Amino acid sequence: MNPLNVLRDSLYFFKGNLAQIALLCLPLVVFEALLQQLVDRAQGPGSFPGYSVIVGLLVYPLYTGALILFLDARSRGESPRTRDLLAMSVTLWPRFALLTALNTLLILIGLSLYFLPGLWLMVTLAFAEYLLVLRGMQPLAAIKESFRLSRGNFLRILLCILCVMGPLWLLKGASVSVYPEPQNPALALLIDSVHSFLQLFTSVVLFRLFMLISQSPEKTSPGA
Repeated sequence: MNPLNVLRDSLYFFKGNLAQIALLCLPLVVFEALLQQLVDRAQGPGSFPGYSVIVGLLVYPLYTGALILFLDARSRGESPRTRDLLAMSVTLWPRFALLTALNTLLILIGLSLYFLPGLWLMVTLAFAEYLLVLRGMQPLAAIKESFRLSRGNFLRILLCILCVMGPLWLLKGASVSVYPEPQNPALALLIDSVHSFLQLFTSVVLFRLFMLISQSPEKTSPGA
């Protein structure tokens, strides 16, 4: 399970299905960025950061859940309709939003403890979303199972995440340097939307890893 092969296969899939992924997720990504911009403007400088988390909880589970369902369907050679995927993600929203809130809280607590615990949690929680969406697990059960699946694969998962997020963090920093605050609202919306959409590639990479790891004999749960 070479991380470079995982990244290569994921990039090939992302490019080959870019139009469908954009049609499925981009409208919600733009809506999330717009909603975030409106909340920031309404609160003003130094506003409570929890509002940003709330915006994410409202929209992120919808397009991420739909994307995971799309990835699963395409892996089985199916071509589901966009509206069907979105309808299914709406039914998953309560559990997915709760999982997102728990993951965010745990990672933020970990990051506050000298960063490394947060990084460890980011990796060990990486598969929780897929377990909730694809196996119907409740949030706490998905978190527990994600811990189990990541055991022995920490470095592979970490390397894949850093290879995707590292360039995106640099790109975000570069965009802020070239277009410092205060930004034109339309430009800020464009930058935030593009950055969030590109982050969806992380979901593609982690789905590929999830499928490889969960299907390996040593990671198969008893009775599965």
